[in-house]
Amino acid sequence: MAYHHGNLRTELLARAETVLADSGVDALSLRSLARDLGVSHAAPARHFPDRQALLDALAVEGFGRLGDRLRGAVSDDGRGFEERLTDTALAYVRFATAHPALLEVMYARKHDERAPEVRAASDACAGLLLGLFAGGDASLGDPERFGVVLLAGLHGIAVLAGSGALPPAHSVEDLAVDLVRRLLRGSRAD
Repeated sequence: MAYHHGNLRTELLARAETVLADSGVDALSLRSLARDLGVSHAAPARHFPDRQALLDALAVEGFGRLGDRLRGAVSDDGRGFEERLTDTALAYVRFATAHPALLEVMYARKHDERAPEVRAASDACAGLLLGLFAGGDASLGDPERFGVVLLAGLHGIAVLAGSGALPPAHSVEDLAVDLVRRLLRGSRAD
């Protein structure tokens, strides 16, 4: 095996995400990633002691990228609350449908107490949403509950799209916009 120059951790994560997207989580192994990158089978252990540590790192990276997209959507740049909320919903479903296997890894173990960094990354994304809801519209009621309902709906739309279960006449983006409008209308009617 060749001596590895560069940032092996970054390369492992990039290759792992490619394998994840192409072949699913079951195809991921540190040994196969090492082989793909042309390094010794022991080299990945310097960065990831086991496969779960690799999956956790993928989840943290995924939440970071999702957070970047959400941050742009929630920013208070003169748009009204409903427009920012709609942009946020669209940012979520666009990310989720572009990276369905990564999304599955992101949410698979976020509540595992052995992976506090995954929980922290997830909480950072949730904090962006809560900040938008808390400062957005008093008629929404409990911002956390509104956020959970919205996220569940958006996540469900993305999962249905990823599995091919959405009828062809319904676009993911149209459904996300419709979800936001219906939730806002329902919240304001209470």
